[in-house]
Amino acid sequence: MPSITRDQVRVPVDVPAEARETYIDNYLAATRGTGRLMLFACDQKVEHLNDDFYGDGIAPEDAEPEHLFRIGDQGICGVLAGQRGLIAQYAADYPDINYLVKMNSKTHLVKTSAKDPAKHQDDPYSPQLYDIQAVLDLRDNGVNAVGVGYTIYLGSEYEANMMQEAGQLIADAHSVGLLVVLWIYPRGKAVIDEKDAHLIAGAAGVAVSLGADFVKVNPPKGDDEKSSAEKLKEAAAAAGRTGLVCAGGSTVDATTFLTQLWEQIHVGGASGNATGRNIHQRPLDEAVRLTKAISAITLGDWPVDDALAVFEGEKEFTV
Repeated sequence: MPSITRDQVRVPVDVPAEARETYIDNYLAATRGTGRLMLFACDQKVEHLNDDFYGDGIAPEDAEPEHLFRIGDQGICGVLAGQRGLIAQYAADYPDINYLVKMNSKTHLVKTSAKDPAKHQDDPYSPQLYDIQAVLDLRDNGVNAVGVGYTIYLGSEYEANMMQEAGQLIADAHSVGLLVVLWIYPRGKAVIDEKDAHLIAGAAGVAVSLGADFVKVNPPKGDDEKSSAEKLKEAAAAAGRTGLVCAGGSTVDATTFLTQLWEQIHVGGASGNATGRNIHQRPLDEAVRLTKAISAITLGDWPVDDALAVFEGEKEFTV
């Protein structure tokens, strides 16, 4: 199992001396002492409304928000990422979870994809919903708030607004020892192919330039010459000292998902994972086992077969 010590945590120089130990504490908590991030993404209740939580193929218990926190509490993850209000409603009952507060969100009602220009209504913009003090208030009230997250839609006509907000947010967060994860998705009229590997690498380069600790991107689209994981290498290199993690996407079978994750880390150079629907759309017991299987790969460096055995309940993984 990979591990890092306190003196191996690379602290950015925009973290002041009085916040360095807090930053190191938060980094080690979020990565479970490994330097890799297992992010449980629970921000879709705004992003996708109820589409991801109710319907065919979705476990009935996913209709209730507390399902997310039960998974985070009983499973193994580095951080549970969600909006401030969602965390505020449930964190008192689940105090042992590490939380990452999502600072901006928008719904999917206004169509923003360039895949079908006829349906394009507007370029995406997701403004910041609250300031860093709102996160510090949660922390002061006993919530394990270790970091914040922000989405940038690169290529949108509003990208300058989002980059400005993200840049200031990173400065504010680092000043008090909080981590920052940027979600960066190329999207809008100017973007022809959101899954283009070269464009995703460009997004990773934006993340390190803004000073993010981790960046969440969509995995690139593979082709006959290179797999998605092989194409991810460009983005992992472009991210530099910003850890790169891939979004999990729609729910697929566990073998496929765990294989993709292993390849993203060991072929593509990713520094972990960011998974939402693939976890929470399952019944509680199955979802908990999947968090442990994912963590076996992300945090424990286990091979796919052993991680699959964890998912099937044949092996146990702990941190």
